[in-house]
Amino acid sequence: MDAQGRGRADDVDPADQWVLNPNTGEYELRLAPSAAQSSVPGPRGSGGRNPAGAGGAARARRTEPARRTESARRSGAAASGGEAPSPRRRSGAPADAAAGRRGHRPAQKKGKGKKVLMWTGGSLAFVLVGTSAAAYLYYEHLNNNITSVSDDGAGTGGFSKDRAINILLIGTDKRTGKGNGGYGDKESAGHADTTLVLHVSKDRTNATALSIPRDLITDIPDCPTTQEDGSEKIIPGKQRTRFNNSLGQEERTPSCTMRTITELTGLKMDHFMVADFNAVKTLSSAVGGVKVCLAKDIKDPDSKLDLPKGEHLIEGEEALAFVRTRHSVGFGGDLSRIELQQQFLSSMMRSLKSNDTLGDPSKMIKLAEAGTEALTVDSRISTIKKLADLGAELGKFDTKNLTFATVPVDDNPAEKVKATVVLKEPQAQQLFAMVRDDVSLTAVKQEKKKEKAAEAARLKGTKAPASEVRVRILNGGAVAGSAQETLSWLQVQEGVTKSENAGNAEQPLARTTLEYGPDEADQARRLAEIMGLSGAALKPGKSVTNSQGLPAMTLTLGKDFEGAGVPLTTPAKVPDEVQKATADKVECAK
Repeated sequence: MDAQGRGRADDVDPADQWVLNPNTGEYELRLAPSAAQSSVPGPRGSGGRNPAGAGGAARARRTEPARRTESARRSGAAASGGEAPSPRRRSGAPADAAAGRRGHRPAQKKGKGKKVLMWTGGSLAFVLVGTSAAAYLYYEHLNNNITSVSDDGAGTGGFSKDRAINILLIGTDKRTGKGNGGYGDKESAGHADTTLVLHVSKDRTNATALSIPRDLITDIPDCPTTQEDGSEKIIPGKQRTRFNNSLGQEERTPSCTMRTITELTGLKMDHFMVADFNAVKTLSSAVGGVKVCLAKDIKDPDSKLDLPKGEHLIEGEEALAFVRTRHSVGFGGDLSRIELQQQFLSSMMRSLKSNDTLGDPSKMIKLAEAGTEALTVDSRISTIKKLADLGAELGKFDTKNLTFATVPVDDNPAEKVKATVVLKEPQAQQLFAMVRDDVSLTAVKQEKKKEKAAEAARLKGTKAPASEVRVRILNGGAVAGSAQETLSWLQVQEGVTKSENAGNAEQPLARTTLEYGPDEADQARRLAEIMGLSGAALKPGKSVTNSQGLPAMTLTLGKDFEGAGVPLTTPAKVPDEVQKATADKVECAK
């Protein structure tokens, strides 16, 4: 969890800043100036806040329209259709984002508030807020709280309502920020210390939060990064290094962590969110505390956590100490700390979705302030309107269908003193495949069963002899030489002699597919059996003509292809070695 400071200088309860205007009969917001804030590693030109010193003055100027508007209303200007002047755009914010805010004012419907949404995942915290017509200034205030950094083309270009959503959630251990200098190594540029991939299913019935161990040995690819002057700099990649070096080190930005995740899992991220140490402190307090359970007494001098066994309601510094402790739980390593953090996030999720929170305007306003102050997001979701659209999708799944899972790993065999870990195979790839293929880690709707039944039905029926299977093989993203390797294996070992290498596909595919014509279903079933393809890989379509002028199927090897003879069927259940927990269950840390 990152320690970028975004503490507020005042102790005013935001709920006390709403004042009834006797002339209009509506509540109006009186804002006080906010303190200047810092940002995560990244070019300032892509949407960062004002430098320290300028931020406070700019916000002080932005309160002036609020005072003029209130004065105008008292004199009757509001009744005659007067409009509040637009708050001044902060220095460094993208012009199109500012224009977007002016063009998306909340509809002024008296007596009908917008739905308030808040979803957080430890390193994730964002809040969408609205009230009556007078909320416009507050809407702009929250917009100005948000810090954004470019994704440098590492993502998909943004989430879509008609497909699954992948969000990268990062907490860094950078020690800047109010109250965080005492945690050690305050001069560090920070790392990707806590990382989760949040996958929300296409039908929005379930979600998976996949924890990536910080000490996992992996490859960091080259990272094109936008500089302050608009130029692009390629930050060289690094082979066989700790995953947490993908952020902060050598000027790497969150987009580098996005690229690393894609290389590791095959999942392409839609967005990223980076949280800080203060996010844990402020959000846990804003929600009224987070319930946790300990199976034993813990007194950790490193994290400063001092709690007896049993259930506790923690917030602020105590909450931060809880998610940072590791030597006092489990085996005393990072994997044990991940379990503790998952427990904390599960409990926070339950609190955030409870009526006690959603039905309390004071809590929601505090969460709005804390969430927008604590986050750095990619520039594609840098306004409240864009976060609202994303939040509406993320809020659809039931908490009981959110599963936290940790990537399965083994100790690094190359080390005498065990300090790092490597992927545990094939379990890690099986887990990645389940997430890529949108397979729920919890039992959800009957609709999922129907889809699986339909896929299985494609594999049932007569199967042609291997010698009668005609297929053209294309490489659509697999390792170079895969098409020829598969051709040799099919002809020599499996008897599929009427097969041929057709070169590279026009477009790369994430998953291997087999397209067949109306009269080739029996051939498709046989090849699927030989290749270990799932029913989902079979695509009814049309035949193509092979080199001999005969109709043939098309086998396109996608990025998921791991070699001739390696089955491509997505596992139906989570491997036993995967550490997982559902968000609706309370677990006591041991």
